[in-house]
Amino acid sequence: MLMIKAIIRPEKSSVVLKALFEAGYIAVTKIPVVGRGKQRGIKIGDVTYDELPKEMLMMVIKDEDKDFAVNTIMEAARSTPAAFGDGKIFISPVDESYTISRGTKEL
Repeated sequence: MLMIKAIIRPEKSSVVLKALFEAGYIAVTKIPVVGRGKQRGIKIGDVTYDELPKEMLMMVIKDEDKDFAVNTIMEAARSTPAAFGDGKIFISPVDESYTISRGTKEL
């Protein structure tokens, strides 16, 4: 199993969630976050905003679904035209998973 953490623009959140749902990925956790990437924030007039609002989507998938899930997120989250700040996707291995209500280990 793999965990995907996608940090995306807040205005793209509903578009990405819909694309994931339509692709069969129903279980997703959405968390509001703030931060900055290579763009180092944004300057408006004399004010620099170092931390920009983003959304983090987290989901656990089968290893073999990685490319399809990543492509689904990238296509839905990318601005037109593509721009700095569109987001980042991180993938990590998941060693174990448990369902609390059933008290069972997931395979």
